[in-house]
Amino acid sequence: MSAATATLYGSDPEQLSPIAARLLEKGLLKWVIALAASLGAILEVIDTVITNVALPDIRGNLGATLSEAGWISTSYACANVVIIPLSAWLGYRFGRRNYFVFSLIGFTLASLLCGISNSLGMLIFARVLQGLAGGGLLAKAQSIVFETFSARERPLAQAIFGLGVIVGPAIGPVLGGWLTDNMGWRWIFFINLPLGVLAVLMCTTFMPSDRPEEINRTGKVDWSGIGLLAVGLACFQLFLEEGQQDDWFESRFICTVAIASVIGIILFIWRELTTEHPAVDLRVLRYRSMIGGSLYSAVLGMGLYGIMFAVPIFVQDYLHYTALQSGMILVPGAFASAAMMMAYGKIGNKVSPRTMIFFGALLTSLTGFLLMDINPDTGTKQLFWPLIARGFGSVMMFMPLSIATLGPLDKKDIAAGSGFYSLTRQLGSSIGIALITTLLARREALHRSVLVERISDYRPQVGERIDLLTNAFTAHSGSKQVAHDQAMGLLDRIVSGQAILQSYEDIFTYVAALFIFTLPLLFFLGGKPNKNASDAAAAAH
Repeated sequence: MSAATATLYGSDPEQLSPIAARLLEKGLLKWVIALAASLGAILEVIDTVITNVALPDIRGNLGATLSEAGWISTSYACANVVIIPLSAWLGYRFGRRNYFVFSLIGFTLASLLCGISNSLGMLIFARVLQGLAGGGLLAKAQSIVFETFSARERPLAQAIFGLGVIVGPAIGPVLGGWLTDNMGWRWIFFINLPLGVLAVLMCTTFMPSDRPEEINRTGKVDWSGIGLLAVGLACFQLFLEEGQQDDWFESRFICTVAIASVIGIILFIWRELTTEHPAVDLRVLRYRSMIGGSLYSAVLGMGLYGIMFAVPIFVQDYLHYTALQSGMILVPGAFASAAMMMAYGKIGNKVSPRTMIFFGALLTSLTGFLLMDINPDTGTKQLFWPLIARGFGSVMMFMPLSIATLGPLDKKDIAAGSGFYSLTRQLGSSIGIALITTLLARREALHRSVLVERISDYRPQVGERIDLLTNAFTAHSGSKQVAHDQAMGLLDRIVSGQAILQSYEDIFTYVAALFIFTLPLLFFLGGKPNKNASDAAAAAH
């Protein structure tokens, strides 16, 4: 065994169970570890979106209003975004495997609590626990996969990991819709129980145990940093989740959380840069690749998850698809992502990460431009190829970006870098969804006002259309006044429909432009991982 191989996570027989040691001898252990870690990440990713399709049923069952039910998603997102950047510190404090297994157990038990909740308050509390437990799974799983494989095998390993992270948001609505329609909303949480137990058994059996010297290495606990982080990020997530619903800065509550977020984040940054034992090591931003990669990770979150948020809403609101039907249109794109991941595993070592990201960005921009052609006749066939392009493009960006961002880091910084990188993607997704929600509402109002101005009694075409519709309705109602009101109501619905259509066209234009104008960030990324990171020594995470 070479010195480089000996430093890989899971390569020391002394830390392994007898079963894991036998798999190590056969060269299979690293793939089993990657599968176990990825299963934990898949559970977390799917749970961020699976509840959305079940909210109407949950509202009816628990007697909640729409705004109250929104806290089912908001509470999870707030807890999730707070714990992600702390995942590196928690791994140092309690041990990498210990913390990952604890998170899996907590997530599984919290899922059970969600499923048996008999009140909205109990469900929200359980979702907070689920978010706190699940927040560490994604970043922790990514760093475990990254540190288990050599540089040559890392693209294929990242492809396995990315399969769940990218395909999960597409599978979530379909799975959630089917479970809700056939078994009830509680099963969107109960489904986590067997998978969670399986993941715990796999991790405890196959992951290497933590050495005593790998535990409690953080020194003094940075309680001030943890508190400021919780206030800053939780308030920022609340600002994004509730802003549009409360009309942004017209609401005193939104103004309060915005101010608290700014103050909390500024004080948090100052604290972490001046304390000897920070809860989140922001010094990893001294690497140029971390700056560029984290910024571009936020772009990915905004653009890629923004499309997956906008398309289902469009087909439900405008084309009147059911939740299950809207989820099904995302499935071909998920298969495209899976196919591209397998291809990336073969070519990842032969193509520069920056080159892959560049062409992936162009392909995703093409998705936006193709979706700009939506019209009243748009259906599943017209959405098929744009979503296929999105599936290919997302993998071409997501997979190499993590390698280009984390590859140049020294082994001791990979854990902190992975947590920060995951945080930016999560925040980017939240920002993207908030922006799209706001822009859709405002652009629809703008387009409607413009269209209404053009409908004037002085325009002959308008008068002719109203007379034609009135005569048609008169034949059924017999009343000229009733028929005229029906004609005006139909005309109003046509105007509203066109305004909605044009607002979605604007959104897809903005997404296409986003990926074009942020291409210069690629110059910040590393071309090849440095020697230390290529050896992927096990950074205790």
